[in-house]
Amino acid sequence: MTSAVTAVKPAPSNIAQEHFSAEFSFETDCWDVHDALARGADFVLLDVRSPALYAKGHIPGAVGLPHGKITANRMSEWPEDTIFVTYCAGPHCNGAARGALRLAGLGRPVKIMAGGITGWLDEGFELAAAEAP
Repeated sequence: MTSAVTAVKPAPSNIAQEHFSAEFSFETDCWDVHDALARGADFVLLDVRSPALYAKGHIPGAVGLPHGKITANRMSEWPEDTIFVTYCAGPHCNGAARGALRLAGLGRPVKIMAGGITGWLDEGFELAAAEAP
């Protein structure tokens, strides 16, 4: 008996390899971001949630910049070849994709951090709260 899982056959290995390899050019994960931040990141981590959520708790070292505020003028403070990694609340949120889309539209290299805050916490990593003004 064929299940819903196997009713559509898996892609040929060469096509699957291309597909899964390409995913790494679009996203990274919480563990790799945590490790890179500990070593001195070669990218800018953008928390694209609201300022209130950023203040409540964010990934240490992240810049708070809501996806709706990603503009050419705002991004001009970073060199054109700066790599950005966006994140939002988690898998139930599309804010990271919205931010990444805006950055890509500005010609900026970008990846999404899969899992967002939910994934970060699931890995056992800590959040930082915004400093008092």
